[in-house]
Amino acid sequence: MPMPVMPMDTTTTRITIMATMIIMIITVMITTMVMPHMATVTLTITTTTSIAITPTMTTATSMLMTTNEPVAARDLAEREAAALYRLMTWLSPAFPVGGFSYSSGIEWAVEAGDITDTASLADWLDAMLRDGSGFCDATFLVHAYRATEAGEGDTLSDIAELAAAFVPSRERQLETTSQGRAFIDIARAAWDADGLDAMVASCRTPLVYPVAVGVVAAMHGVPLAPTLHAFLHALVSNWISAASRLVPLGQTDSQRVLVRLEAAVAGTANRALNATLDDLGGATFRADLASLRHETQYTRLFRS
Repeated sequence: MPMPVMPMDTTTTRITIMATMIIMIITVMITTMVMPHMATVTLTITTTTSIAITPTMTTATSMLMTTNEPVAARDLAEREAAALYRLMTWLSPAFPVGGFSYSSGIEWAVEAGDITDTASLADWLDAMLRDGSGFCDATFLVHAYRATEAGEGDTLSDIAELAAAFVPSRERQLETTSQGRAFIDIARAAWDADGLDAMVASCRTPLVYPVAVGVVAAMHGVPLAPTLHAFLHALVSNWISAASRLVPLGQTDSQRVLVRLEAAVAGTANRALNATLDDLGGATFRADLASLRHETQYTRLFRS
């Protein structure tokens, strides 16, 4: 004769069900972490109690779990990753071309009262970028890159000579040729490329900085557009760094100026990509005058 079913205490039953659910949810969470492609997991727990004598269905659905798997990095092509790595290295403030020691005439502009705060600095640099040395340097970089990519040594030599002639003052000449020489020397020593020596030797004059960057980037197969944007960002960042010590400006104010120049950097890069050598020219007389006046400035922190 079967034993009668004794009714279970309601509280005990609920505790048992809750404990079972907690164990199952923890199991699901662990499973989901192990199997990241499993979006959701649905569990069905069936319990039978002697009180209702009917099955009770309880469903627990785990939360959608995200993983820290770097999808973008995983999908980044090896060539693109190498190009990005080199650009970040070459145009970093830590790359030893001595950019920190030059102000491009900004030191005199601060002493003369042309630059006194973030607004006047942003206006000054915007003009230099769009209508002065920023646009000219960007255009020279583009044409040097394309001549190098095509293996046209004579054309590159003409571009290098024109770029050197465009520099308006002795100190700016020192600035851009010193950085260009340092960039080439370090590239040869640490980032050498087949044919780089021959391409540099084809030039009749020392390579100014933007031409040197264009040549090295082309020899390494780094795409032109990102190279140009990175170059202009580094140029503007160095100007702001000099001004932050001269005005002086706080770190947050310096970043605000960099934000204001974002559109100018993009616009200048796009213009340079489509510009011919006949489009070269500047309209920043006051900035050119500043680079000339700096040569005889009484007290100086910077070399230009």
